[in-house]
Amino acid sequence: MQRIEYPLLSPSLGSQKTLVGFHYGTPGARPKVYIQASLHAEELPGMLVAHHLRPLLDAAEKDGRLVGEVILVPAANPIGLSQRLMHRPAGRFEFDTAENFNRHYPDMAAAVLAEATPRMGADATTNVATVRELTGQWLAKWQPASELESLRRQLLLLSHDADLVLDLHCDMDAVLHLYSEEACWPAFEPLARLLACRAVLLARESGGGPFDERLSGLWWQLAAALKAAGVDAPLPQACASTTVELRGEGDVSHDTARHDAQGIIEFLEHAGVLSTATRPTLPPMACQATPLAGSQTLHSAAPGVLVFLARPGDTLAVGDVVAEVIDPTAAGQARVHEVRAEVAGVLYATVRERYVVAGGEVGKIAGATPFRSGDLLGA
Repeated sequence: MQRIEYPLLSPSLGSQKTLVGFHYGTPGARPKVYIQASLHAEELPGMLVAHHLRPLLDAAEKDGRLVGEVILVPAANPIGLSQRLMHRPAGRFEFDTAENFNRHYPDMAAAVLAEATPRMGADATTNVATVRELTGQWLAKWQPASELESLRRQLLLLSHDADLVLDLHCDMDAVLHLYSEEACWPAFEPLARLLACRAVLLARESGGGPFDERLSGLWWQLAAALKAAGVDAPLPQACASTTVELRGEGDVSHDTARHDAQGIIEFLEHAGVLSTATRPTLPPMACQATPLAGSQTLHSAAPGVLVFLARPGDTLAVGDVVAEVIDPTAAGQARVHEVRAEVAGVLYATVRERYVVAGGEVGKIAGATPFRSGDLLGA
């Protein structure tokens, strides 16, 4: 294992932040896996999972079981980790730009299309190597103009040529769930089984340029662009990436982190990244994959004290009351506003705050029928 520090662009005199990566195996070995945690810096369960992954990866490397290469970045957002406002962490949006740390990554398919098109041939393996080479060259030439851009660039330099990418996040209060592009689902169904995911949200493309989708989207978007241009060349889905939501912000415990780290290790064994005498037995799915476009975000039409009648993990029917919003200042009897499910499915996440403003978010239900379009992710 090699620990490498990557300095970010300094935003001010006397200020320098560093990204730390742990590199296991031989650079260039396949399959290559990239795992990062806490890109939204206040989401800490993934950071603890990374802590428990390190000794497991150390042991696998020492025992000669590491077939491929693994890069682990336990704290993917040193910028957000340094941001606090009135004694509270604020690691989702950068203070300087108000941009979400997990949005606005560059469109690498568009960036390399012109150079890749004339170099595509009949051999899929060669085409994959060419696209990875061109993408790496484009990233190396990118001159970031800010600390935030330098973070995005460094994360992509580490991950752009990976076969598998796991971006570890969490929600506010939630059950374990994952997001992925449809093209990546076959690769990650074993992970969903091993982690006992209670919801899986799939989309062709979610919108907004999140980290994981820029990596996997490179391949299917480039393949589609080549086909549209009349180029008949095979280009497989050479990267599968996913965002794994490790329950809620308060679910930072050694027991759950060890469980999740072990599940990831077994996934790496199943994927052939770690050699093993027998492949891990896959448990049954704990849920059905559903379209992200079928996920309902619940909102309250009224302000007040938020009282949940359902909990993350509950299966709801249309019309079920998820929460009550109580206005204790109303004249006469206190006013109670009910927040009801408008789709059937698993309540996979809720807010942590117990006061909600009018129009405020309450929770999310994984519905099976698509009804939304456009950008499908929240702020």
